Amino acid sequence: HANVLRIVMGEASGASEATSVSVIEANIDDSTPQVLAYTVERLMLAGALDASLQPLEMKKGRPGSLLRVIAEPGMQDALAEIIFAETSSLGLRMYTAERRVRPRHWVDVQTEYGPVRMKVSGDHSYAPEYEDCRTLAMAKQVPLRQILAAANQAYLQLKK
Repeated sequence: HANVLRIVMGEASGASEATSVSVIEANIDDSTPQVLAYTVERLMLAGALDASLQPLEMKKGRPGSLLRVIAEPGMQDALAEIIFAETSSLGLRMYTAERRVRPRHWVDVQTEYGPVRMKVSGDHSYAPEYEDCRTLAMAKQVPLRQILAAANQAYLQLKK
């Protein structure tokens, strides 16, 4: 083994919204959709910032899934252990990436179905909190899209 030191030089982006995150990836071709969905759920509950599955074609034409997890760097090892425990993956790719997020805040709105939190960004983009809308849709036996529309309308009325 060579006795060398590798140095990577660069410059900080200077963007106030930039943070470093860990990205953990695995190509999986022998787990069921139920196992993969459960794994994503466990990863999110364990503190992942995001977890997603993407269909892909693997070697020999086999269908598979790309599991991608975005996490705070300190969560990398704990989340990797969940992936190894819950899936058939024997190896993971891990790398650091820059993440930029817009500043945002929450605004509570009242709909005819109940309260909903709205996520509002600095550029005035807005979106109803999915879990609030989902909970109301289940409780009120109303289609989710109806709750989403009511929340958006309530926010627009609030802004006037």
